[in-house]
Amino acid sequence: MSLYATAKEQYAAIGVDTEAALKTLDAIPVSMHCWQGDDLRGFEGRDGALTGGIQSTGSHPGAASSADELRAYIDRVLAVAPGAARINLHAIYGDVKGVERDQIEPEHFAAWVEWAKARGLGLDFNPTLFSHPKSGDGLTLSHPDAGIRAFWIEHCKRSRRIAAHFADQLGTHSVFNLWIADGFKDNPADALTPRKRLAGALDEIFAGKLNVVDAVESKLFGIGLESYTVGSHEFYLGYAVKNGLALCLDAGHFHPTEVISAKISAVSLFVERMLLHVSRPVRWDSDHVIMLDDELAAIAREIVRGGLLERVHIGLDYFDGSVDRVTAWAVGMRNMRKALLLALLEPSQTLREAEYAFDFTARLRLTEELKTMPWIAVWDEYCQRSGVPARML
Repeated sequence: MSLYATAKEQYAAIGVDTEAALKTLDAIPVSMHCWQGDDLRGFEGRDGALTGGIQSTGSHPGAASSADELRAYIDRVLAVAPGAARINLHAIYGDVKGVERDQIEPEHFAAWVEWAKARGLGLDFNPTLFSHPKSGDGLTLSHPDAGIRAFWIEHCKRSRRIAAHFADQLGTHSVFNLWIADGFKDNPADALTPRKRLAGALDEIFAGKLNVVDAVESKLFGIGLESYTVGSHEFYLGYAVKNGLALCLDAGHFHPTEVISAKISAVSLFVERMLLHVSRPVRWDSDHVIMLDDELAAIAREIVRGGLLERVHIGLDYFDGSVDRVTAWAVGMRNMRKALLLALLEPSQTLREAEYAFDFTARLRLTEELKTMPWIAVWDEYCQRSGVPARML
């Protein structure tokens, strides 16, 4: 009897159908972020440093220097990452050299569309409101200068239309996610007015129905923006609820003692859709490559236990230049999939029934026994069926 056959029997004994779990697992799309391949530099041709509270550490050789090279790297990752995948683009990753951000068009991303179409991939999209001369004051959509706000509003409007173009061309949804770094290094004298300006800008950007999943993303702080962030969690949660938008929860955008796994169930009651940016913060928003750790497993469990697979869009978000970038991508994509498998191999109904009966002893016993169940045999079977290596050794 094979290891998988044995594991299948053991899981069946606790009420888990491994075949059903594998079928569900394979269909869950994970959106792979393009910016791991070049440390979020993009292809505008600018030589300046990252700004907006963003930092990529390390100088490992091999950062992609063109969109063609980046796509070739992504192909290498997809060859070892099983399951449904999407690609998440920032606006600076098209054929945009010499093109101002308030002038970008779908044509600047035609090569991405053709590449994605040939591979059956969906494309998600993000406007890029950092690392630009007009973001140098630390403010963009909340800037007191109406001209600067207008520049960034136009950039976001065009980015949203590009996302809609992706959806139309590829026959699948496209998530348009808006994040800005706006804030101050020290305590502001007026915390309200920048938020009023931001709310007004967002009203312009999201005016009109497009074929996109609109999402907004908060952040607690950034380097040089430690004391005040205009687009806080409370701000965007309120805005998303009021306007029917998806809310993005980024694993690194909260206080170091907070985790997004604890927020998913609460937020799900008030917004129809969520977007997750899964990374691994180490004491701050440091965007480390995700490991198969407790928090990653908890994120996957909350999605599966809550029956939220159709409402939560899973994306990765880290950029580590201290290691080989392709390997970092592949490790993260595979770990996200492993965490989802672990969640799908839980006898969730049995755990709930024990909890509803206040039988916390049974809940504890089963929860601990699950940790040593032969899930790796199920993973190996999945990789074999998918035609990818079970181990990256």
